Amino acid sequence: MTNHSSSRVPGFYKLSVPERQAALQDRLSAVDLAALTADGALALDLADRMIENVVGTFSLPLGLALNFIVNGRETLIPMAVEEPSIIAGASSAARLVRETGGFFATASPPEMIGQIQVLDLPAQDLPAAKQRLLDAEAGLRSEVDKLHPSLVKRGGGARFLEVRVIPDSPIGPFLVVHLILDVRDAMGANLVNTACEQLAPHIERISGGRAHLRILSNLSDRRTARATCTVPTGVLAHGDKSGEEVCQGILEAWAFAAADPYRAATHNKGILNGIDPILIATGNDWRAVEAGAHAYAARSGSYTSLSMWKVTADGDLAGELEVPLALGIVGGATRVHPAARACLALMGVASASELAEIVVSVGLAQNLAALRALAAEGIQRGHMRLHNRKEG
Repeated sequence: MTNHSSSRVPGFYKLSVPERQAALQDRLSAVDLAALTADGALALDLADRMIENVVGTFSLPLGLALNFIVNGRETLIPMAVEEPSIIAGASSAARLVRETGGFFATASPPEMIGQIQVLDLPAQDLPAAKQRLLDAEAGLRSEVDKLHPSLVKRGGGARFLEVRVIPDSPIGPFLVVHLILDVRDAMGANLVNTACEQLAPHIERISGGRAHLRILSNLSDRRTARATCTVPTGVLAHGDKSGEEVCQGILEAWAFAAADPYRAATHNKGILNGIDPILIATGNDWRAVEAGAHAYAARSGSYTSLSMWKVTADGDLAGELEVPLALGIVGGATRVHPAARACLALMGVASASELAEIVVSVGLAQNLAALRALAAEGIQRGHMRLHNRKEG
């Protein structure tokens, strides 16, 4: 690598594995490099402390997506994944987007939702109980902040309460209290769940009901990340198809996903093909993100595409992706898994929000790669070429 700050590394795929590892020596400490490149990077005694009934460890290939610029910063993207064509597709799409400065991304404040289910209230008493809880909001928030003083010191803490009436359910009407908690650089599940447990007796006393479930929601729609990109139509040309033809084909493929949930499920799975491998590589809860993403895709009442594509007034292709991303760079597996820490170091992220901005950008890149493949040659030809290489 001649430019050690650039994610544009021509011919990287032609190098041997040892040569690729050697190329990272100027980007990582010796400890982090060893964590990424050693066989059996996760020691069995550490694995035994992470989960129950450990009998061994299971490895996935860890590769690097290249060519990414996110908010003006070059970054290599570590991705742990077993499926061929994902890393190649993301890298190819990112190279196209470099023509216009890369991806531009934002992340909302890291606010998570905790839910407390309040039962055993007569239907006619629900509005009054809701108002009593809202009137007590300041005191309830204070109880949460007393529980997490270090979080408050870092700028996080309880933000506000919402109270919802569920008017009809298989067990009848009930209340749900939402605690909105800013969890800073944590994913936040443990923080939120602990806070809900702390609030439950207070909510029972104020509402007169019985607090049942006290747990976070994985539909983290207050903690989203959004990425945009622009691609000059001319660079989309592929084979015997012009850039304009491929661009039109991308719009037609996206419109299919926007209108039909059967297509949208596969379309959104392709987006998550880009997102999940980074979450696995960094020790984040990819299952929680998947649940939130699919729920978010159905927030209008009909399941649809998470992304949006259009042609600009200048004739370029423009894409946008917004998705809930509850990510952490502290705590959980991110804290204890040496390879996860090394992957975060490789990306150089300083906050969970910055990680979310990179992740949503890769999701948009993966979507572009899939749509371009569908529009230009059909998804299977390039995929099977890489799949056959794996089999060989």
